Amino acid sequence: AEKVLGYDLLSLCLQGPRDALDRTQHCQPAVWAGGARVGWVRVPRGFPTSCGARVCLPQVVERCVAAAGYSVGEFAALVFAGAMGFAEALYAVKVRAEAMQRAAEAVPSGMLSVLGRPEANYRFACLEARRHCEALGIQNPVCTVSNYLFPDSRVIAGHLQALEFLQENARKYYFTRTKMLPVSGAFHTRLMEPAVEPLAEVLKSIEIQKPLLCVYSNVDGKKYMHSKHIQKLLVKQVVFPVLWEQTMHSVYQRKQGTEFPYTYEVGPGNQLGAILRKCNLKAWKQYKHVDPLEDEEEEET
Repeated sequence: AEKVLGYDLLSLCLQGPRDALDRTQHCQPAVWAGGARVGWVRVPRGFPTSCGARVCLPQVVERCVAAAGYSVGEFAALVFAGAMGFAEALYAVKVRAEAMQRAAEAVPSGMLSVLGRPEANYRFACLEARRHCEALGIQNPVCTVSNYLFPDSRVIAGHLQALEFLQENARKYYFTRTKMLPVSGAFHTRLMEPAVEPLAEVLKSIEIQKPLLCVYSNVDGKKYMHSKHIQKLLVKQVVFPVLWEQTMHSVYQRKQGTEFPYTYEVGPGNQLGAILRKCNLKAWKQYKHVDPLEDEEEEET
């Protein structure tokens, strides 16, 4: 990783400084290389899951039929599926992160996690937030849903003034909880347009193959079809919302009575498992979390 990135990522993760690690240009490669949010490894029913991760994981890999990754984790899912090499994907993540960092520094912006009641109208709330920004003299303000997580949960991204307006008027829009995310910009919105061309150029320069198994895109929640399709949608993903809730519906859609597959979340943290529970409780019952770092520590002891 150090050869590709040009700096010691492991040292930065272990020793900091924290403010440097929190920068998008360093944070995204760290998250990706650490395996966080690799997402789903979906496996048909048919072998026991009560064994430890070290025993089951080879069988999981051999029998896996689908994968998905959240945001930058989509690159990890594609590497897992054989569509990209590790070094090439890491380099693409590096270029993506640096370009998004530059875009974030150009405009004061951010992301707001929102939990709303069933009657919450996110589109209308964003519209009024943009009007508020226009009244402040901001031209072409951005405020839009950037991540669909699960029913009644969204991430809204845009100009900071718009997000502050939504927090101040949360009750009016039936938002029960709002929280600013610790990120430097409005990712997955048109404020990231300056990052599109650099990522498009690097994706043209690396070899991308058809995945060996189904990989679902964040852009439309559907399966990637071929290498050009991957190239096109990975670029779109920078400025399009992450349709994770819709992706979960696509992954687990099945005829009534059909068993749900085993699902593994690979990487530190189990946030995607918590989201799956909100999206599809029956599918979640076959879910397991695998943290490769913890597993390595067990082997060493």
